[in-house]
Amino acid sequence: MDALATVVFIFSYVFSLLRISTAVDTITVNQHIRDGETITSAGGTFELGFFSPGDSKNRYLGIWYKKVAPRTVVWVANRETPLTDSSGVLKVTQQGILVVINGTNRILWNSNSSRSAQDPKAQLLESGNLVMRDGNDGDPENFLWQSFDYPCDTLLPEMKLGRNRVTGLDRYLSSWKSADDPSKGNFTYGIDLSGFPQLLLRNGLPVEFRAGPWNGVRYSGIPQLTNNSVYTFNFVSNEKEIYFIYSLVNSSVMLRVVLSPDGYSRRFTWTDKTNEWTLFSTSQTDECDNYAICGIYGICKIDESPKCECMEGFRPKFKSNWDMADWSDGCVRSTPLDCQKGDGFVKYSGVKLPDTRNSWFDEKLNLKQCASLCLSNCSCTAYANSDIRGGSGCLLWFGDLIDIRDYTQNGQEFYARMAASESEASSSINRSSKKKKKQVIVISISIIGIVFLSLVLILYVLKKRKKQLKKKGYMDHKSKEGENNEGQEHLDLPLFDLDTLLNATNNFSSDNKLGEGGFGPVYKGILQEGQEIAVKMMSKTSRQGLKEFKNEVESITELQHRNLVKLLGCCIHGRERLLIYEYMPNKSLDLYIFDHLRSKVLDWPKRFLIINGIARGLLYLHQDSRLRIIHRDLKAENVLLDNEMTPKISDFGIARSFGGNETEANTTRVAGTLGYMSPEYASEGLYSTKSDVFSFGVLLLEIVSGKRNRGFSHPDHDLNLLGHAWTLYIEGGSLEFIDTSIVNTCNLFEVLRSINVGLLCVQRFPDDRPSMHSVILMLGSEGALPRPKEPCFFTDRNMMDANSSSGIQPTITLLEAR
Repeated sequence: MDALATVVFIFSYVFSLLRISTAVDTITVNQHIRDGETITSAGGTFELGFFSPGDSKNRYLGIWYKKVAPRTVVWVANRETPLTDSSGVLKVTQQGILVVINGTNRILWNSNSSRSAQDPKAQLLESGNLVMRDGNDGDPENFLWQSFDYPCDTLLPEMKLGRNRVTGLDRYLSSWKSADDPSKGNFTYGIDLSGFPQLLLRNGLPVEFRAGPWNGVRYSGIPQLTNNSVYTFNFVSNEKEIYFIYSLVNSSVMLRVVLSPDGYSRRFTWTDKTNEWTLFSTSQTDECDNYAICGIYGICKIDESPKCECMEGFRPKFKSNWDMADWSDGCVRSTPLDCQKGDGFVKYSGVKLPDTRNSWFDEKLNLKQCASLCLSNCSCTAYANSDIRGGSGCLLWFGDLIDIRDYTQNGQEFYARMAASESEASSSINRSSKKKKKQVIVISISIIGIVFLSLVLILYVLKKRKKQLKKKGYMDHKSKEGENNEGQEHLDLPLFDLDTLLNATNNFSSDNKLGEGGFGPVYKGILQEGQEIAVKMMSKTSRQGLKEFKNEVESITELQHRNLVKLLGCCIHGRERLLIYEYMPNKSLDLYIFDHLRSKVLDWPKRFLIINGIARGLLYLHQDSRLRIIHRDLKAENVLLDNEMTPKISDFGIARSFGGNETEANTTRVAGTLGYMSPEYASEGLYSTKSDVFSFGVLLLEIVSGKRNRGFSHPDHDLNLLGHAWTLYIEGGSLEFIDTSIVNTCNLFEVLRSINVGLLCVQRFPDDRPSMHSVILMLGSEGALPRPKEPCFFTDRNMMDANSSSGIQPTITLLEAR
């Protein structure tokens, strides 16, 4: 019996040891979890171990609800590197890192803790958070690592959805590919910090659903998010972090938010009574929640048919498409804005606020100050309170308004900029019905009279204008075929009739003028079918002639790239030469990065995308186009921005193409813009792809700093922007170089890497500069970068002064003094 008792005792002891090793919530350096073993949180809610999802045979380390059947997984460690057998082991290293290894001791996943530990321990908390701590320190601020910082498709109570502004850590949900595959799917759900922060659900890069900005009470696009008996929620935004979080009211209820593989965000609850997951709510409730379903300046009203209508003072851009329920092109203004003469605002109530990615905000201003600020800036298109609690904070929009919908409850108010006549008409609608009838009669009579007088005046003006144009040579297109149309016969591009362009631009009205460059003025136009265009007219004083005009046409005609502006056609009549481009609603990059107010619209993520977009456009010109093209005038003014802030390189008037094995050329007629020209091109007329690389480097440093190279001044030295960047770099002070408007949104690794790449591009000698292919690789990788050599510290002013003092005449002859 003694022998038998001894055996039983030993067996029981061993069994208890095994039980302890797999049932506790903590593992240390001397313990590990094999496939088939698990640990459980202290209260028994969550369990961690290896599993196979759905019908898959692959094995993953995950966390799931212990008491829920079927198994509901909330987090996966090695979601991108599955095990193909049951050889997986979870270990804690002496350095305090969790690792998943396979049967050959290959590391498939690790927690990559940033700090080492004396006594590392991994613990599965009752919240479902797997944490790595040092010893018995349970302070969340001192965790070496935690799974809550790396969500998968599930948001649990007490998890933060947002960004750590100090470390750059971004916590967002990413869907599974399918129920059988937990690797990252197409959909992501997180806070976007472009402009006023808002919650976006993306399908890849395109936005699928927009929960909108936080208004102090809830997200603008989730009116159903209200206080309830299941959970409370909060939104935190300060200098260190910005995040959304929710907490359970009743511990007997389990709640999870899941981003499903089909792109829906849903909340599920579980109680012992139901013994199953019950759909509590979903963020997307109907068709109006589809992003931008009604296009720009359209409002979606789910209870009406059709669902989409244009905002007051707007009309469908393409009426025929609109009538066929294709609302994607949105609406255009019935009456153009006239900032100089004065605009007004129309109030919209009970709606979802427009997309805030092109916005600016100040939490200290009130609504009256906000209105005044918007009215004083001609680029401001709308304003609203950023916090509806007490009506505080100022939120300004720049550019087109998009993704607006009507709500029956919990909607918000915003004020859209309108032509004065439109805003006054809208205000009159809100008056009493009796006054309204009287006003309608009076207004109708007045309008009839005004319209009649206006028609007479317009006919008179048009007749007079036609005579003036004819005298100037605009209207000689009715001349005999071939007369005064020199140069158009060899252009392989759609030719526009001058009458078409006159009608599209309101006879090149000053109200339609977008700006002016060395080529000449640029006008906005709308073709008869509703397409918006930009018309560039060669001015009479332009130093560019027919040769430069043909050069721009021929250079860009066959270029097709998302980061190059698209040339739609041209027009040559008499002395007039015009180029027709796609219209870029956000105009040029310089209007944003060099403007104190607008610069805040371009946060760092947007600027980094713009930098990469310009780089890809240049790479296409240098390497992937049929002919190797040197732009020779890359600068902020020649980078246009579309509705999504995608950069488009423009202005190919002085571009040059290389054929065969040509890599370098020389010119006696230097053309370009001082401050962006490479030293060898400015002084010797030598240009190559490395000349564009130099210009790109200057532009990159301008984007990061928010300051121009040309005209830059500093109280401590006389260096230009390149010299200033170099000085800070070698002194380890590159953080001082960053534009203050992007400090709160920047990824320091990306910014400092971009400064390094910019300095590599502006090195004195062309051979030292990287190619655009290398630039793109350096911007997108994490490897070590070369140390840049000292850049050429010349400025146009110093160079001219030096030449003058030595009796030498400047050899630089600018074709375009821009």
